[in-house]
Amino acid sequence: MRHFPVETNLHSPERRLIELRMEHAELDALIDDSGADRPLDELSLRRLKKKRLQLRDLIAQLELALDPKEPA
Repeated sequence: MRHFPVETNLHSPERRLIELRMEHAELDALIDDSGADRPLDELSLRRLKKKRLQLRDLIAQLELALDPKEPA
């Protein structure tokens, strides 16, 4: 049986933060590129922006949990 270091834990908060940042960046690119190449209807664009905002909030919460500004 192999034991992996904690840093490679697939469910670690640090890894989750990286995944959320990647998903946010992908949404950013999709929203930015939704102009002439692939026009999106207004409802789809609003949904993407809402999801991006939710991801940003989740990222901020996770960052705060991983690196609190003041001692607890």
